[in-house]
Amino acid sequence: MTGTAVEIKSLTKRFGVFTAVDSISLTVNRGEIFGFLGANGAGKTTAIRMLCGLLLPTSGEGRVAGFDINRQFENIKKNIGYMSQKFSLYTDLTGRENLFFYGSVYNLERPFINERISVLSGRLELKEFIDRQAGSLPTGWRQRLALGAALLHKPEILFLDEPTGGVDPVFRRKFWNILYTLADEGVTIFVTTHYMDEAEYCGRISIMHRGKIIELGKPFELIARHQAENLESLFIDLIKKQETN
Repeated sequence: MTGTAVEIKSLTKRFGVFTAVDSISLTVNRGEIFGFLGANGAGKTTAIRMLCGLLLPTSGEGRVAGFDINRQFENIKKNIGYMSQKFSLYTDLTGRENLFFYGSVYNLERPFINERISVLSGRLELKEFIDRQAGSLPTGWRQRLALGAALLHKPEILFLDEPTGGVDPVFRRKFWNILYTLADEGVTIFVTTHYMDEAEYCGRISIMHRGKIIELGKPFELIARHQAENLESLFIDLIKKQETN
């Protein structure tokens, strides 16, 4: 699949005197798995929220799914899926009830919602717990439900903010197998993570530090360029250099 899914230029967000995102620019192609790396507080979540139409930039410009992030944020919301760090599930509702709620938010017809729940239950292995109360489920199962909610309306771009935090490596690998399948089907995936092994699954990555993008490229090309042992050592070395400058 060709074309641009996300394009931003000099995107900046300030909160008073604090600059959370500092003039970042990048382009993400359709069908690409793009990794947004950085330590906690680097500005990843703030950047994601601007791209999802949930937070207006202080300055800069960009387009997501062809829509202007400064003026057409409601159109952006209709064409993307967003899975936040907090999973955004109603804990007193069952998984099915949560999915129907999200379907109503997107004004989806009941037959379409039923069809999508059937498809996603198989793909995400939801069947055994979809009718259990969301608040009673282990973290990994809640994450799968949250991913199902983000995919319910068949978005062309999927934003995932630290989607595998707090789960075991086996589940993280299963989760990424699902993402690979989605990308093969043409879904663009924009994912934030601080797990270096996950970053290696991405087609390209950017590394953020204190609101700035300090490196951008394919994981193994970046390792070779900096003559690093692996992505983790590259990340640590880059952050140390930034701290000493």
